[in-house]
Amino acid sequence: MAEFICRLGTPAGEVVTRTVEAAGVQEARVRLEREGYRVFAVTPPKTTGVAALTRRGGSGAHPRVKAGDFLLFNQQLAALIRAGIPILQAISMLRKRSVSARLRAVLADVEEEIRGGAALSQAFAKQGTIFPRIYTASILAGERSGALDEILSRYVTYMRRSVGVRRKVRGALAYPMLLLAASFGMVVFLTVYVVPRMSNLFKDFSKTGLPLLTQIVVGISNWVTANLFWFGPLIAITAAAIIIWSRTPGGKLTIDRNILKIPIIGQLLIQIATAQATRSLATLLAGGITLVESWEIAAESITNRELRQRSSAILPMIREGRSFTESLESADWMPELALDMIGIGERSGSLREMLEEVSVFYDAEAEVKLEQLTTTLEPAILIVMGGVVITILLAIYLPIIQSISNAPTR
Repeated sequence: MAEFICRLGTPAGEVVTRTVEAAGVQEARVRLEREGYRVFAVTPPKTTGVAALTRRGGSGAHPRVKAGDFLLFNQQLAALIRAGIPILQAISMLRKRSVSARLRAVLADVEEEIRGGAALSQAFAKQGTIFPRIYTASILAGERSGALDEILSRYVTYMRRSVGVRRKVRGALAYPMLLLAASFGMVVFLTVYVVPRMSNLFKDFSKTGLPLLTQIVVGISNWVTANLFWFGPLIAITAAAIIIWSRTPGGKLTIDRNILKIPIIGQLLIQIATAQATRSLATLLAGGITLVESWEIAAESITNRELRQRSSAILPMIREGRSFTESLESADWMPELALDMIGIGERSGSLREMLEEVSVFYDAEAEVKLEQLTTTLEPAILIVMGGVVITILLAIYLPIIQSISNAPTR
């Protein structure tokens, strides 16, 4: 006997999804028709697996939907399903009311797939890489268990935490980046515009001689302005080459690997990755998905490619029957405290609950580390760039001060 996901029409006119055990597609179809259902589609077992469904990509013609719009859509979808509204009608209602043109276009395709007899999970999976694998896997788990609204609510909670973490990171780093850009712009302005014009004044002080600091700054400024026509394009070409290289798989992996070696930043990324992976895994396990499939999907939620590669490498160990905690230790990146907590949860049979505790704990730890990073970055930028600006200003005013002090007194 195998499990089949069946898309059915009830005598009341509703479209529902039901899991049926049967020896074959025809037997499942005949049995359901005898029960009074209208059978739209019976999905064979070979395509019902979580891994098989979530790997199957579509055209990917639509751009990605904004996280805020997608979060709101899932909140509303869970509420409508909980209220007993059929899925097709709920998708149609949300499509018409969505303020996002991107989301409306995607939901139009999803609605068309459902009208053609596809399950909700299949309809979303056929949209390609627009939706994360954890989402389509969660929906499939909800369809299997018959608790789609509960699974969606769990996913909404998961997504709300993820979006909150991203917003905190962006908000915390926004001011240091703005400060760095403004300081760099001021240095460029002084070097390219102010110093060359002041150097014409220094010709009058040639008898007394220029201070060494002024000679160095003026020399650098003159070299930059004289070579600006080829130096500027060279910088632009180099920056473009670095950007192109950073978008290649090897470049992304190299950058992510080296970022982990930076003090404070590396620890922060590991804490964020720990929270991401454990939160994703807990969400998937709550939907009844096996540990192997859950970890395969959860590993993809890790944004750092080096950590993602290490995490995916332990899948054969889990499939061989080794304990999950022991497999994680071989990945050699997760904090020891997290491994201890996961080990306790695995041995006590409360792995999912412990994973949720780990994600909450390391979310809080990441916030503390983020505050440490910002409080370190801001004064460091101010000190370095302030020192550069003061050096340039001193180079400008030292000849003037020196000429005044050397002027004969009456």
